[in-house]
Amino acid sequence: MTDPAVAAAVIVRRGRVLLVRRRRPEGELVWQFPAEKLEPGESPVQAAIRETLEETTLTVSELKVLGDRIHPKTGREMHYVACEAASGFAAIGDEEELAAVAWARRDELAEYVPYGFYGPVQEYLDDALATPVAAE
Repeated sequence: MTDPAVAAAVIVRRGRVLLVRRRRPEGELVWQFPAEKLEPGESPVQAAIRETLEETTLTVSELKVLGDRIHPKTGREMHYVACEAASGFAAIGDEEELAAVAWARRDELAEYVPYGFYGPVQEYLDDALATPVAAE
């Protein structure tokens, strides 16, 4: 039996990308996008939206599907979905699963994810994080 596919939500807001730190890292994966296994009958988009709300209390909506691959570190089938924040604030919603959440700037990404991102995700982040953000 193969492991269920995993959907990850790539969320950019105000020039930063949302990352979560799991309590139990999956190999080298310490910081990552909100992500979880697809439930039976669930699409990658539905899973990414559901899991973001469960893990971080943030409500998001789909912008576009970025792509899928077999993750080189975990061997799992991965689906990446670009999402936008619809309402709420990112916080730890599942204390058993998450240790922390962070909004990372482009120049901080290598500190959180030193092994880089899947090509289409990196291209999306390059574009989304290159847009100047007005001071709040």
